[in-house]
Amino acid sequence: VQLQAYGGGLVQPGGSLRLSCAASGIIFSDKAMYWYRQAPGKQREWVASINSRSSTNYAGAVKGRFTISRDNAKRMVYLQMNSLKPEDTAVYYCVIGLAWGQGTLVTVSS
Repeated sequence: VQLQAYGGGLVQPGGSLRLSCAASGIIFSDKAMYWYRQAPGKQREWVASINSRSSTNYAGAVKGRFTISRDNAKRMVYLQMNSLKPEDTAVYYCVIGLAWGQGTLVTVSS
């Protein structure tokens, strides 16, 4: 299984970013997908998940601001992040099963 996350960068508070994650080497459509993040000096935390039926769940800290989605035909999962805050600064990882992508850095700063 290979997961390639991208789309991170530097954004001002209140801004938006869209993270993408491409999956290969796995039957994608019947798997739940997850986004996790790890802020500097903090433990890794779960951000959002989407199951095979596209039912979604979100951590309280991001609910209402982030949206997870998937495209089974392209084997992609996305994380649309709006109204970003400095505390959203972290490395974001996509996860499927026990496989973790390499992470993409999101920095929210003015």
